[in-house]
Amino acid sequence: MLKTLLSAALVAVTLPLSAAVSAETAAKPALVTVLAAPDAQTQMMAMVLTMQSVKQGSKARILLCGPAADLALKDAPASATKPQKPLGVGPQDLMRKLMSQGTPVEVCAIYLPNRDSGPDVLLDGVSVAKPPAMAGHLLAENARILSF
Repeated sequence: MLKTLLSAALVAVTLPLSAAVSAETAAKPALVTVLAAPDAQTQMMAMVLTMQSVKQGSKARILLCGPAADLALKDAPASATKPQKPLGVGPQDLMRKLMSQGTPVEVCAIYLPNRDSGPDVLLDGVSVAKPPAMAGHLLAENARILSF
């Protein structure tokens, strides 16, 4: 009888601990950062928040549209590369760091055709988004969307 009571007490004590551990180790949501803002500070903040999410365990991906897709250009405008305070790097630099850590970066499917350009103008590793696949990422059950 005493053995049964001790076993029940042990289960009662460890059950809440195991629930806390499993909640803590549960998969982080997938993050999709959609960036279209032309402003360098907004672009930088989008990269900072995406980087922080990755550091906290989220799998992220970045979709660049409109003027923000200029971040993906090999010959990017000065606003994409100009260092921002307090980090001392530009939005493109932080985006490249995210890419080096495995974060996919894509430009909107209509970006290059409307520039009369091909994918050769993009940084190595940046691809053109496929709308059905991107819609799948946006609609995924565990997705969180940051939109700038």
